[in-house]
This record gives sequence, C-alpha cells and structure tokens, in this order.
Amino acid sequence: MTRTVWFNCCAGVAGDMLLASLVDAGADRLAVMDAWAALGVDGFAATWERVQRCGVTSLWTNLAIDDHRGHDHDRDHEHDPDHEHPHRPAGEVIALIEASDLPARVRDDAAAVYRKLAEVEGAIHGVDPDRVELHEVGALDSILDVVGVCAALYALEIDHITYSPIAVGHGTVQTAHGTLPNPVPAVGRLLVEARAATVGLDTTMELSTPTGVALLTVLGERCGPMPALTVSSTGFGAGTADPPGRPNVVQAIIGSDLADATPDGGRPCHLLEANVDDVTGEVLAHTITALLAAGAHDAWATPIVMKKGRPAHTVHALCDDATFGPVRAVLVSETGTLGVRAAIVQRWPQRRRDGVVDVDGHSIRVKLGAQRVKVEHDDALAAATALGRPLRDVIAAAEHLGRSIET
Repeated sequence: MTRTVWFNCCAGVAGDMLLASLVDAGADRLAVMDAWAALGVDGFAATWERVQRCGVTSLWTNLAIDDHRGHDHDRDHEHDPDHEHPHRPAGEVIALIEASDLPARVRDDAAAVYRKLAEVEGAIHGVDPDRVELHEVGALDSILDVVGVCAALYALEIDHITYSPIAVGHGTVQTAHGTLPNPVPAVGRLLVEARAATVGLDTTMELSTPTGVALLTVLGERCGPMPALTVSSTGFGAGTADPPGRPNVVQAIIGSDLADATPDGGRPCHLLEANVDDVTGEVLAHTITALLAAGAHDAWATPIVMKKGRPAHTVHALCDDATFGPVRAVLVSETGTLGVRAAIVQRWPQRRRDGVVDVDGHSIRVKLGAQRVKVEHDDALAAATALGRPLRDVIAAAEHLGRSIET
C-alpha cells in the first residue's frame, strides 16, 4: 500500500501553507520540530494556530524569527521590501542542510528543492547557481518551511506527491530586486520547467511564492486533478492574508488506492495504444515525453508491420483514471492517429524514492528502489563530459554511491 498526498492550490501556495496543511492532516509536530533542531540554528519560535479563512477552519504556521526586529512568519513577507532578509549564497544554504543530522530522505529532498531554486535564480540573474545570492528564499523562515514540509512528508510516510493547477495573481510585486511582474520570474520559470498548469485569479496579491512552487514542482510527480484515493485524512493550511470571497488556504488530501488494489497488491490502470505508420522517430520521441508530462505512468513505442508490409509503430501509455483524458488527448494530437484503443491492465509498482550522489564534485540524481539504483542519464552524461571520464564509469560510481544511501 502506498500513500499519496494531493495539494489543492486553488488559492495559491506558499511554504508555510503547505507545512500547516500537512500538520493539520496529521503530521507529527514534534517530528517537524526535531527536523528544525537538526539544522543546528536558533533564533526562532513556532506555533500552529487555528484560524478562519473565509469561513474555513484551518491551521496557520506562526513562525517568529529573531532578526533584531522580530516578525511573524508571513508568506507575504517573502517579497516584502520593507522586511530585511539576510543574503545567503545558495551553496551556504545547501551546505547547512547537507551537514545536518536530518533523516536521509528529508535532507535529500530539502537540498533538491534548494538546488532547483539556485538553478532558477542563477538562470534569471546570470549567476552560477552555487554563487547566486538567495534573498527572500534564503531567509531562515523559508529554510524552515522547506525542511519542515520535507519532514512532515517523511513523518506521514508519503510515497507520491501530486497537486492541482496553481493559482497566480497579476500586476506587480515589490521584491529585493525592485518591482517585478506577478507571478515573479522564479515562479514563472519553475512552472515552465515542470509544465505545471495554472489558474489566474483577479488579484494583485502574490498568491504563489517561489518556495511553495519549488516544493511542489521538485517533490511532486504530477499536476492535475485529484487521483483516485481511499482518503484517510485532510487538512487546511492558512495563509496570513484573509481576502474576502475566497478562503486563502492550501488543502492537503492524503490517502491510498487500497480499495482499487487486487488481493496480491496489483492496481488497475488504463493501457492506451495507437498504431501509426507515418510518424518519424523524432516525433515518436517527443510524443513519449509529452505523454509522461501529461501524467502517464509509462510510455513507449514498439515496431510493428501493418497491411501491405508497411513498417509502423504502436505507441503505448499507462495511466490512471484521473489522467486518462489528458493522456489520450496527447496521444491523438501528437501522433495524428485516427483512433485509440484502451484496455484495463494490472500494475504492480514498486516503492522508490529519489536521492542525489556526488561523483568528483558533480551532483547526480538517482532513483532508489529495493532491488536497484537507477542513475539519471543526463546528470551522468554531464558529469562524464566535464570530468573526461567514460560514461559507464560515472554511472557505475553513481550506482555504488546510491547503494549506500539510507533507504
């Protein structure tokens, strides 16, 4: 049995809202506080308070930082020019997390979020990711948000993270860099790279912050409707603002698909197929990538022979009920097929998690399962090219290091 969380971000998303929604859904507060203690930093205090947001009872993360002025943690402060944030290089934040005594999964997930933030901010400002100065997202409250969310997910034993289309506002916001468009460039770039769906609301509030969007897009597997679940708990995490007409909350829904599983643990899913004889290899490769981005569990193509001996391919995709429509639409639009067929098959997914290993100073992502370590090819190729080493040697080194990661 695997556990899935789906975040409803219809009012936007921020790190403190995600954290509060998970605590409200049952995450152990002491586990979160233990994770914060493992960072070895001080000068903060936290409470979770029950509040109302447009009539919805929800939990609010009240995080106070001793910065010689004091303030309540507020996602609106993430881009508040009147609030002084320390300027931390991304490398310093990542080093703080990696040197901590956090559980391996929490440490790896939090570091992965900050690596992505550094990569995005570096691309925007034309600075090397390791040297980029993290202004708002490098502040202590944001670091505590990221580590707290990762710790809460770990405490809840969450295997899969999914999320709804993310609400954004319009207009401009004030930041440490001056007046920027809303959503800010970092949020826009994160959304583009994750191919995440958005919903525009008629407000100039900064509804979604880089911290919140990075947590979803880095740790999350899919953006879309709520998957079919046997729901076990739900929670609401409140933002500080309480605008009229809509509850300013993130909703977390946690559950499993146990009710749909077969007695031996198999889970039904859809197998979509289309035969095509006029599609190039380049288009087939793009179609497989697009099917996976639309939510397919897997996608592939097999060569076949059609009538009159014409060489052709069958394009296949596995998906759940929640993504059946989008996956079928991609299969039709990208291949131009005149028909799609579907069948119900059984699937036995194995539990896995993501990690990062270091090969001679180069970070390489790995997928960790009970029986194997799968190395991210693009990362290994980049490291092999930079180091002047054979790709197979770098992959072997990354696999060896991956086996030593705590599972």
